[in-house]
Amino acid sequence: MKVSREGRQLARQLLRASLSDGRVDAAKVSAVVKEVAEKKPRHYLGALDEFHRLLRLELAKRHTLVESAEALDAATQAAVTQQLRERHGGDLSMEFRHEPALIGGMRIRIGSDIWDGSVQGRLDRLMVAAQRVV
Repeated sequence: MKVSREGRQLARQLLRASLSDGRVDAAKVSAVVKEVAEKKPRHYLGALDEFHRLLRLELAKRHTLVESAEALDAATQAAVTQQLRERHGGDLSMEFRHEPALIGGMRIRIGSDIWDGSVQGRLDRLMVAAQRVV
């Protein structure tokens, strides 16, 4: 469903009203949705769809996926978690995944940002560079 400009503006206002100290507050989200459902302003269905999309993006900023070629032991996971939380804030949710296709190294994704220090990533970049030369 295509969202009107008014719906997008309302969704952005709802998102701003749902944040506390730059973080999504579940109680505020609930209150905002309840108020919109009761008042039913113009374009509210599209605005709620857009609000849902914006919330997903905002929550994704706080989720971290760490992929490594070898399964990480508890001490390494704790060290990686501590370093990432110091750099990006203490409320990151962490997910560790074993991905043998990386060959070696680690790939970290926080929201839409990706840091790829894997051997597979380096090989991929080398192949792209080689194709540009040919």
